[in-house]
Amino acid sequence: MCMKKAFSLIELLIVIVIIGVVYTLAIGNFQKIGDEAKRVTLATLKEYLLNISDARGAKLLCLQECAKCDVLVDGEVVATLENFLDAGVKVYRYEFFVGTFEQTNEVYFNQEGVEKDVCFSYEVDEKGVGEQVFIASRGLVYDFSTYFEDVGVYNSLQEAVDAKEKLIQEVLR
Repeated sequence: MCMKKAFSLIELLIVIVIIGVVYTLAIGNFQKIGDEAKRVTLATLKEYLLNISDARGAKLLCLQECAKCDVLVDGEVVATLENFLDAGVKVYRYEFFVGTFEQTNEVYFNQEGVEKDVCFSYEVDEKGVGEQVFIASRGLVYDFSTYFEDVGVYNSLQEAVDAKEKLIQEVLR
C-alpha cells in the first residue's frame, strides 16, 4: 500500500481559490458596513440602526454642534458620521391629548465622567422599537413615530402632525 506524502498541485490550487473567495467575501462585507454608514440620512436612520445585527441596542449620538455623530452598539462606538446633521435639528414628541412639544436633549457623560452637550440622539432597542418622535432638520420633518412603516418625510411639522392625527382617527374608527 503506497501512501501519498504531499499535496498535489490541483489540491493546493483548490485551497488557494477557496481562501481567496472567503477573503473576498469578508472584505466586501467590511466595506459594505463602511459604505452604509456613509449613506445614512435621517430618512434611513431608523432602518440603518435596525439592521445592525446582534445588538442589544443601537444609538446615534451627536455631541456639541452636531458636526460629528457616533453610532453606538451596546455602548461601543462602531462608526462615525461626519456632517450628518447641523445644530438646528429639533426633536418633537406628539401626544394625542396634549399635542406637539419640543423634547429636551438628554444628559450625557463621557467615559471620564465629564458632561457633554447632546445635540441629538436617537436609539433603537433590541426589539427594534425606537423613540416615537418627529425630527425637524434642514427644512424637512421626519416622522419616526410609526413602528411598522418607513420614516415619513414632510415639508412642515404641521403636515406631519396632520398625517399622524389622520392615522389616529382611522385607527379609532
